[in-house]
Amino acid sequence: MTSPAPILLDEPDTRPDGLPDDTVWPGPDTIVLMNRQIRSDTDPARLSRFTDDRWDLNPGIFEGHARSQTLNFEIIPEPLRMATKFYIWQLINHPKARTLRRSATNRTALHTVEIFFYGSLQPVLKWFAGRGISEFCQVTNDMLWDYLDALDEDGVAIHKRYRRITEVRRLWIHRDILPFHLRLPEAPPWDGEDTKDLLESTRGGRENRTKRISEQSMQPLLRWAIRFLEDFSEDIVAAWDEYRMLQSRRPEHRRGQRRGRKSGELQADITVFLGELRSRGEGLPGSRRDDGTLRPAWRHIASLLNCSASIENTGSGRLILESGLPVADDCYLDTPVTADLDGQPWHPRIPFDEAPRLARLLSTACFIIVAYLSGARVGEILNLRRGCVSHDKVLGLWLMEGLYFKGAEDEEGNKIPEGTVREDPWVIIDIAAKAVAMLEQLHDSHLLFPNRLKPIKTTPGMETKRRGEARADQIIADDITKFIGWVNERCRQLGRKDYIPADAGGSVTPSRLRRTLAWFIRRKPRGLIAASIQYGHAHTQMLQGYAGSYEAGFLDDYAFEDWLFRMEGIAEDERRLLAGEHVSGPAADAYRYRVQAASREFAGRVLNSERHARDMLGNPLLQIHHGDGMTCVLNPALAACQLRGAVDDPMVTPDTDDCRPNCQCLAHTDRDIEINKVRAAELAGIVNDTLAPPIRHAREKRELNRLLAIVEHHQHGSRP
Repeated sequence: MTSPAPILLDEPDTRPDGLPDDTVWPGPDTIVLMNRQIRSDTDPARLSRFTDDRWDLNPGIFEGHARSQTLNFEIIPEPLRMATKFYIWQLINHPKARTLRRSATNRTALHTVEIFFYGSLQPVLKWFAGRGISEFCQVTNDMLWDYLDALDEDGVAIHKRYRRITEVRRLWIHRDILPFHLRLPEAPPWDGEDTKDLLESTRGGRENRTKRISEQSMQPLLRWAIRFLEDFSEDIVAAWDEYRMLQSRRPEHRRGQRRGRKSGELQADITVFLGELRSRGEGLPGSRRDDGTLRPAWRHIASLLNCSASIENTGSGRLILESGLPVADDCYLDTPVTADLDGQPWHPRIPFDEAPRLARLLSTACFIIVAYLSGARVGEILNLRRGCVSHDKVLGLWLMEGLYFKGAEDEEGNKIPEGTVREDPWVIIDIAAKAVAMLEQLHDSHLLFPNRLKPIKTTPGMETKRRGEARADQIIADDITKFIGWVNERCRQLGRKDYIPADAGGSVTPSRLRRTLAWFIRRKPRGLIAASIQYGHAHTQMLQGYAGSYEAGFLDDYAFEDWLFRMEGIAEDERRLLAGEHVSGPAADAYRYRVQAASREFAGRVLNSERHARDMLGNPLLQIHHGDGMTCVLNPALAACQLRGAVDDPMVTPDTDDCRPNCQCLAHTDRDIEINKVRAAELAGIVNDTLAPPIRHAREKRELNRLLAIVEHHQHGSRP
């Protein structure tokens, strides 16, 4: 990471009036990213200059998965184009340029500049230009009120109104670093009123925009991803290795490298080649012409024989043509298909051109596993490097290290563009670690998820603008769509019923995986991920390390799902209490109080963010946890079970699978008693079995007596 060499600015003949002393005024050849950190592999000659109408921001973008980011000023109305360029240049380079957050020193990230430039600033400037504005100083307060009315008259969506109002405020708060002609009126826009008051409406919370993937879609998606990893990967890697070997032998890749052959050596190789085809009952590798007829695939044959493609026009080529072998409909690899699906091969014989597709599908399957079962953000997953996973033998945990970008700031609150290494690693389960190991076997890139599994050689000086080597968010989203399409097509061909149904929430995008994991951990703790691994196990593992730290963000997603789950439970508990449900046990009074008080306290409560949900979960009124035949009214100081989390942690929960009969946090509802009655009946059958082993008979007799005592107390004990 370096900064460009010092630039000598072209001083204009006259500096604009009111230019603050600490504001640099750019000249035509001033570098756009003059005061930004740039990538060390950037060609200085290709850095954008102020006079350019398209500014390339990519030299200042360090995330490997980032898409190409540029600013095209040709979309800005011509009267305001130069004023906008001066304004944006200051946002990028002025040390006092800041975000609209409360921090006065936090600079706006380049990616954020690009987002608001296209999404919200450009429509504002278009409206200004339509009113004859050519300098920002010409905007009046009355005009801003007219703009507010125009947003309403045009029916602009509420979230877009918020963003466009934000851009007016952003321009206003930077008055102090701009000359007079670029300053909005001195008075705050719209008399300083809050946007929610101006619009008499609020935006939907972030949590409502990230939809969970339905259980009907997520479960088969995960099963197929794991099937690719555990069952198909050996065949795919072997085919991919053979493909790469043959690709390296292609004539165009071996110019000047091919060794000379001794007389008769090639003919001997051809004899062996033809003999092997005959023994297997196969034809010559073929390709189909546009008219549908088949012809030998000479380039592929040349790769197999490690010779020149000109073999087609030699005596050796005639020897192949006169062999009497038919021409196959494709070029098939020698790699055998060994894995099966219900006794059938999972794939027909693999053609040469199919190997890259299968390798990409395997890489996508590994992404689904790692992203879903780690709880990490998409950008963090896409920037993982080779060697990121290790095993702590003392703790028995798989640890995954990587960079984080969201929230990575220096001491002054400015974003660190190259990201920062996590102080604490993710804790992942073994199948996610296995997926990482497979990715490292699949390619040679230093990134786990490179944009291409086989690097493309570039000519010096002809690099593409996008320097990121990792897959972009949209690319991995497209890969998941293709993965689902492949699975469903194979299910159709084999008559299988375990296809991946379309999700009601739309396309299965990577950003939805983490929210979905939080839902499964909270709602389906005993649901199987693979073999004997349950979501409850993933919950326990993840909360022991990075994914359980608040900086990771996953707990915020989990807290929101937990909040929804508990509020649904409180509503149902209150409905049953009002209908006359009886509650017994040492914590019965606490149960009744909490249900009634929680309903009054939280009914209709609106959450501002997932982190707000996490904070709310610490309220004792919400510490009601229904288990199997029991209800825990949790008081961490009195709990007899092994708690999940520290006593003073707002996210602490009881281990309802470890419930102790003598715990003072226990309560029993009518629902619990019905479960215990069924269990008691099952135990009675075992106790009455004269053939039951004595040890088992005694153990089940004690448990039966305990359950009958609970039922008896509930039915005939004192009632409120």
